[in-house]
Amino acid sequence: MRSLALDPGSARLGLALSDAGGCLALPLEILPRDPADAWLERLARIIRERGVELLVVGMPLTLSGERGPAAEQTEALVTRLREALPVPVETWDERLSSAQVEREMRDAGLSSRERRGAVDACAAAVILQSYLDAHANQSKETQ
Repeated sequence: MRSLALDPGSARLGLALSDAGGCLALPLEILPRDPADAWLERLARIIRERGVELLVVGMPLTLSGERGPAAEQTEALVTRLREALPVPVETWDERLSSAQVEREMRDAGLSSRERRGAVDACAAAVILQSYLDAHANQSKETQ
């Protein structure tokens, strides 16, 4: 099953796409979050064109696993996505995904300017890969 992940931010939305078998997640693109909601139209087009069957949205829980203000904003976004899109929308814990990507890019020697745009899509890939791995393990346990 092909899945798409969304890493929500206030200015940008990072996207990552899985392979058709649902095993590997790769960064796809970054959508600027504009007030005219062109990003939502673009997201719907990507879902259609890529044959996406599931949208996974990163849920920004606090370090202790609680839902704070950022999670409440994401819940509102998820409600909107569920109303607007023709695929199921699930949330997945995204704690520290952006920090992990930032650290790895910094360790690779990329400048902050080079990292700025790429972090969002790469964080979405981290979120999606975590989701895919967890669900692959669940499938193995039920066999």
